[in-house]
Amino acid sequence: MTRFRIRLTIAALAMACALEALPLRPVAAQFGAGPPMQISWEVRNRFRLFREERDFQLHVESARDRSILASEQGLELQSDGRGWARNIVNRLCIDLAGRVNEPCTRDNVKESYLTPIDHPITVRLSGAVPVGATCAWTFDDGDGPQSQAFDCAEPVNLRVRYDRQTVATVDVSSGSDAPQRLSTGIQVRDIFIAGLGDSIASGEGNPDRPIALAEEGFCFRSYLGGASAQYYRPSRAGFKGGRACEAPDTLQNWQRQSAIWFNAACHRSLYSYQTRTALALAVRYPHIAVTYLPLACTGATIADGLFGSQRARECAPGRSVSTCAGGVNGQLGELREALTAAKRRQADRKLDLVLLSIGANDINFSGLVADVIVDTPTERTIFKRSGVIGSVEDARSDLMRDLPQGFAKLREALKPLVGDLSHVIYTSYGNPALAGGGTPCPGGRAGFDIHPSFNADPQRLANVTAFVENEFLPTLSALAQCQSGVLCRDPRSDRMTFVDAHQAVFANHGFCARSASDPQFDRECFSSKGESFDPDIVSAGNQPLLCGRSAAEYRAYLPRARWIRDANDSYFAAMTYPQGLPAAMQPSDIHDATWGVLSAVYGGAVHPTAEGHAAMADAAFPAAAQVLNLDAPEASINGEPLPLPSAPAAQRQ
Repeated sequence: MTRFRIRLTIAALAMACALEALPLRPVAAQFGAGPPMQISWEVRNRFRLFREERDFQLHVESARDRSILASEQGLELQSDGRGWARNIVNRLCIDLAGRVNEPCTRDNVKESYLTPIDHPITVRLSGAVPVGATCAWTFDDGDGPQSQAFDCAEPVNLRVRYDRQTVATVDVSSGSDAPQRLSTGIQVRDIFIAGLGDSIASGEGNPDRPIALAEEGFCFRSYLGGASAQYYRPSRAGFKGGRACEAPDTLQNWQRQSAIWFNAACHRSLYSYQTRTALALAVRYPHIAVTYLPLACTGATIADGLFGSQRARECAPGRSVSTCAGGVNGQLGELREALTAAKRRQADRKLDLVLLSIGANDINFSGLVADVIVDTPTERTIFKRSGVIGSVEDARSDLMRDLPQGFAKLREALKPLVGDLSHVIYTSYGNPALAGGGTPCPGGRAGFDIHPSFNADPQRLANVTAFVENEFLPTLSALAQCQSGVLCRDPRSDRMTFVDAHQAVFANHGFCARSASDPQFDRECFSSKGESFDPDIVSAGNQPLLCGRSAAEYRAYLPRARWIRDANDSYFAAMTYPQGLPAAMQPSDIHDATWGVLSAVYGGAVHPTAEGHAAMADAAFPAAAQVLNLDAPEASINGEPLPLPSAPAAQRQ
């Protein structure tokens, strides 16, 4: 077969007319009636964290002409609120301990996750293709052509090299029409993205498989002790042990019914805005593949979490406390190690993008939350002595003194890893306590009556809300962008790409937001007066909810007006015990008063819901696409149709 003569052109010239709107950036041939024939191609299963293409296709189908938020809401309804990630969590290239599978078997092919050598693609001929036409395809990546012929209606599946261009040529034959030839270049861009940060980055509050709750109650003690200081809340479904406070049981029996996270130690979730942003890039840009390394961890600060190790949130289900690793390695060290290993196999492998949210734990934001919601004198005294409750004054001091120093160190550490710091997408926080119009939520027990000591004090809530809105969030903006007197060595190269477009929509979706379209269970069972649970310890042992419905009917993943988990949501979705603490610090009794408090908040109280994370991803996505230059025209082979050479006269006879 005569070699087709090719020449490289800039796609801005080759595709300026008509092709700009085509989703696969095809090369067109303008012959025949109707729309032009064209070679189109796309990478299959291009979000490489997913081992199976069906999981990626779920998001491709859901995202058609939709925002990430609208896609999430559609998937929530499609799953009846059970969540799209509940089964996908077991089909990832990263195991539940956070280790990358090397190699990872994706769609029955073993691949190196961090350093792929090839990518699966689908090539097809579309447009005005004659019915019954035959396509003779040739693919050449420089090591010699490979040829195959099919009916032109059939797509061609193959794998192309990671580091070079493959030239695709097709000869189209149909009846007595003169055969025509088209050609294009195929080169997959594999984008390496790392996710760093704290609980907002990890997806806290949104377990990949939520906890299953039972209709029956489970007893917790209060700090005062005695039979009168007990209360019942829904038990875990499947738990067969002692539910009464007088019937202790082991943590090992209890934890078998835990919620599932794709990394329990850090409460990493597929619903996190970082995962959704990386996934959306793969969905929207069919000529790329995305290699995503999630490292964010609940509880992380710059010092303890990014640079140094930190405490684990909890153990993976089924593991005993005595064998559970109580610590998590520093994220920067983990990223550095992964890059070093990748460069040993592929010298030119680089980190293309970092998604980052950090700073809330550096000012003890969880202490501010505790100050707002812990209301009874006994618990306030105990938590103040232990340092659990913080203050706006202390947070302000940390914000002005420690956080700028931490950001300076972080910049210097990120430069060798990512190079240009504009490739660090810093996504800020949404204010969790706004009721609309910039006013704070009114406070009260609504959404927080899961624990008898909780009550969102209106004045303390207003003070914290004002501090977050007027001091914390503006300071983060200045730190990330080297503005407002923040000292950076070179402001031009030290600026991170800053994202806060989601803050305006969060202002109407704080934890107090309610709507007539909220799930029926929420409207019937979560009292607006904070009177959701039966205070009588006799009747509550069999039915703790006053609405009379089973807690199993709660759906963590249904659309709601609130995009922030309240304490009730946290318990009903995740009900987490701090199992990652050292064995010596673990209470011997699962009915312990401390665990009664922590089980209500450790699963993500005052953190974004899946909808909130999707809204954050909608804000981060365009910034990431711009930094990666994904909308730039692609270089392409000139695909003008040429007639095939005529056969010699002797062969025509």
